[in-house]
Amino acid sequence: MVYLALIDIVGYLISIVIMLVIVQFVLSLLFSFNVVDRHSQWAGALWTAVNALLAPILRPIQRFMPDTGMIDLSPMVLIVLLTVLQKILGTLAIASMQ
Repeated sequence: MVYLALIDIVGYLISIVIMLVIVQFVLSLLFSFNVVDRHSQWAGALWTAVNALLAPILRPIQRFMPDTGMIDLSPMVLIVLLTVLQKILGTLAIASMQ
């Protein structure tokens, strides 16, 4: 029973990290197309917070990724890896119930 609760908690944490990656992507688009000013108080604070949370996770992935110029594919790799992990945990949870 505790095992299933831990799997649920890890699943929720994975979902939160995926949402943070999506927020980072949307913010970077808004900054790139000058929809939102990077120096505005709320946008700058949100950008700093999201980058501080994701940098320790993305940095190891970026070290292994080939240099693609201006395009950073590490957030997409992170989302794929986390989704695979979430599916594996879901399968373990189902298997432990039998």
